[in-house]
Amino acid sequence: MQRQKQLTEWLSSLYPNQPFNLTPASADASFRRYFRATFADGSTKVLMDAPPQHEDCKPFLHVGKLFEAAGAHVPHVYAQDLAQGFLLLSDLGNTTYLQALHEGNAQALYGAATDALIKIQLASQPNELPPYDEALLRRELNLFPEWYIAKHLGVTLTVKQQAKLEEVFARLIANNLGQPCVYVHRDYHSRNLMVTVDNNPGVIDFQDAVYGPITYDLASLFKDAYVKWEEPQIIDWLIRYWQKARKAGLPVREDFGDFYRDYELMGAQRHIKVLGIFARLYHRDGKDGYLKDMPLVMEYLHKACERYIDLKPLLNILLELNAQAGKA
Repeated sequence: MQRQKQLTEWLSSLYPNQPFNLTPASADASFRRYFRATFADGSTKVLMDAPPQHEDCKPFLHVGKLFEAAGAHVPHVYAQDLAQGFLLLSDLGNTTYLQALHEGNAQALYGAATDALIKIQLASQPNELPPYDEALLRRELNLFPEWYIAKHLGVTLTVKQQAKLEEVFARLIANNLGQPCVYVHRDYHSRNLMVTVDNNPGVIDFQDAVYGPITYDLASLFKDAYVKWEEPQIIDWLIRYWQKARKAGLPVREDFGDFYRDYELMGAQRHIKVLGIFARLYHRDGKDGYLKDMPLVMEYLHKACERYIDLKPLLNILLELNAQAGKA
């Protein structure tokens, strides 16, 4: 309540003669919270509350500026107080892609999402964002044995299994690092895209953006942990993106088959990480809301492992873990 009181006082100081009503807008998996301020004339703005001892607003501000300059629809920053951890932002509404998507509008919404992604990717400069380097890729992959296998499943891998897992991790990292690099949102999916009237979609939650593999955000978008589409449909959307990207001059692979393999291996890296993160959110942070999303993420991972020889050792480990879990 103390934070909300401080937030209200800060907004009042910015708009001294304008009464407003403050309501919760949303919260995310971090310490950040969002409130919507509705003014007497019906206009709205969003306040981000990011306690400075837990959150640093500077990456959000920096990435937002880069993406906004690229022509993407991100929250515009009207005011900031970094000492208190407050930002005043434009309101992108409260309808996420996840809430709005259905068979009838998916083509248009995903088309708009890939158009926005291409704008962001075209603006990419190598030294503006942290690199998606081997150290970061490995840190993310290691969440899987630590949190999903050891903590969530309660299984200790054998020396042989550990060696096989390391083999797959090395192959994934080599592929990921071998891909052309662009700005990567890192969580470009249906919960972080807002349906907006102008310049759809609104893009949020981009503060962890990096400079890295061009297929990463596509794997987030089309192998979404929260919504499932049939594979032929996804391939059609991917081809449309690939054609637009080539036409725009982005460094995608010349051959769609090579591009698709990159996308699949990037997706495998992401899903290994996501399973670790969802397990950590539950076991460390007491957030069980993501447990229901694990089966779809595991389904994506299984399919990729069945398809590519480089991932076969991981498929064997997953099958062995299933068998062990079945006996437990």
